[in-house]
Amino acid sequence: MGSRLFSNTTSLVGGHDCAVPEHREKVSLGLGIPLESINSDYSMAYDQILAAAESGKIKALWIIATNPFHSWANSGRIAALREKLEFLVVQDMYHNTESAQVADLVLPAAGWGEKDGCFINSERRIGTLKAVRKAPGLALSDFRIFRLIANAWGCGEMFEKWTHPEAAFKLLRDLTKDRPCDITGIDDYEMIDHLGGIQWPFPAGDERMKTQSANLKSRRLFEDGIYYTPNGKAKILFSPPQEMPEPPDEEFPFIMLTGRGTSSQWHTQSRTGKSDILKKLYPENVYVEIHPADARKLNLKEGDPVHIQSRRGQITASAYLAPTVQQGQIFVPMHYREMNRLTHSSFDPHSRQPNYKACAIRLLKA
Repeated sequence: MGSRLFSNTTSLVGGHDCAVPEHREKVSLGLGIPLESINSDYSMAYDQILAAAESGKIKALWIIATNPFHSWANSGRIAALREKLEFLVVQDMYHNTESAQVADLVLPAAGWGEKDGCFINSERRIGTLKAVRKAPGLALSDFRIFRLIANAWGCGEMFEKWTHPEAAFKLLRDLTKDRPCDITGIDDYEMIDHLGGIQWPFPAGDERMKTQSANLKSRRLFEDGIYYTPNGKAKILFSPPQEMPEPPDEEFPFIMLTGRGTSSQWHTQSRTGKSDILKKLYPENVYVEIHPADARKLNLKEGDPVHIQSRRGQITASAYLAPTVQQGQIFVPMHYREMNRLTHSSFDPHSRQPNYKACAIRLLKA
């Protein structure tokens, strides 16, 4: 949640709106950043950034703590995009992710137990992070990497007050004044630790927030029915039901679904794939769940290799007969790197989230 409130991924830092002149002025004064350096236009969404790189509009990318060369839909398209980029930087704690392997420059970043800082979890609770060991080799915390890059770019003076993570936290805290995420009542990291984490909002001057009551431990937003909109009412975005972006047909008669495979796998396995214990708890190679009736039609037995083809690519997986999958559908776990050769590049018009959940495929016995 910290990236929603304190980065520019969805809004102007501190829960502000870059389209509002007063907000830009407040951020400019609070952070000591020239007003002209703060954009009044909204940035591009993730898929739009990659499309701009594909078209040559963006010449260089800096990827931080994510692995799109594995995870992005239609990975063959992103592999071609790499050829268009003049420079690719990947900042991650692992040097062998698919994205890091094709980078021009890898910036080794410290892991969570190797740096100080704070974070906000999904229940709006702010907690602190303590370094318990030194980062290995050349690895540095993201905070130090950003400061060094700023100095190298000649704008280090803009971050003179960002002397350490807690100093940066206090600058950002002060920016939240009068915003829905107001946390000006938090004194410092020590206070966060003493209270066992603090949920926003936590405005200064509200003495109720200084207690350790049950209400402080777990507070829900919007129980009063008032929302953070001009009229106080919830704004619900609705899109009429639409046809699948790529429905099955005679040539590609099956629907492929994707999702989590096992509890021992996570996303692109940049971490879970390095655990000897976890690796024993899931199949090493990609598999496909097929309804037994469909398997009989294709003369497939448990464990048989099967080619899965979409209009974008082909992979080979071992068959796993699963009556939990509907006939006419298959399921492939998202954690295997080859899976996204098949998925379809279509996106939700509001959130810009990619559609990984359904595309047309055909099955051929290997």
